[in-house]
Amino acid sequence: MIALENIHKSFADNHVLKGVSLVVPEGGVTALIGASGSGKSTLLRCVNLLEKPQSGRIRIDDASAEFSPGTQISRDAVLALRRKTGMIFQNFQLFPHLTAVENVMEGLVTVLKWPRDRARQRALELLATVGMSAKADAWPANLSGGQQQRVAIARALAPSPKVLLCDEPTSALDPQLATEVVEVLAQLARDGTTMLMATHDLRLAATIASNVVYLDAGEIVEAGPARQVFAAPMQDRTKRFISTLTAHAAAPVP
Repeated sequence: MIALENIHKSFADNHVLKGVSLVVPEGGVTALIGASGSGKSTLLRCVNLLEKPQSGRIRIDDASAEFSPGTQISRDAVLALRRKTGMIFQNFQLFPHLTAVENVMEGLVTVLKWPRDRARQRALELLATVGMSAKADAWPANLSGGQQQRVAIARALAPSPKVLLCDEPTSALDPQLATEVVEVLAQLARDGTTMLMATHDLRLAATIASNVVYLDAGEIVEAGPARQVFAAPMQDRTKRFISTLTAHAAAPVP
């Protein structure tokens, strides 16, 4: 579903991604794990061109773009890639002046030019999918963080994207609220939704990921089936990182 070839991305003198190549299979969940600053969120944002690589090639389904220093890709190529994705952000990014159902409708009406009644019906169906039917007319300020993230998931699903990009979807939530979001994402995974997810939440990755990619300092250190990477990582750096996450997850709450 997604193929990334030799992706390089720098911010000034900081070389964040150093020739990353990755294939994300259709119908599976690929989790990008790594410490803060490893490049996982930057890689995710490069996929739908919220950040544009300096060089490399991106393909999503039948849309693609190639990057090289000093060249610009067309607006049509950017839009073609973005239409293949739905993005879930760690801080929800709901419009505060719109209700839950209006947030889900917004892109369908303003970008895809759907009639409002059709968009509302689609939005209500998706809110039911994420367990938020009862809060359709609620304002974001009156929703918990977990509820806001579930609305954000419904919004990302609204245009029927080929792949969901999830940037630390549980990091802004306490454990109880995170559980709500994990359950929704797990159901989407069981339904065959293709996802590429940046996360430091070991429970989330272990629960829903079919494949895991460990990044360190802008490079892929190890990649493989989730069970193999978590249970028997091949690389020492992967072992140290996973043991650190495991110890942190097991630590008692002060």
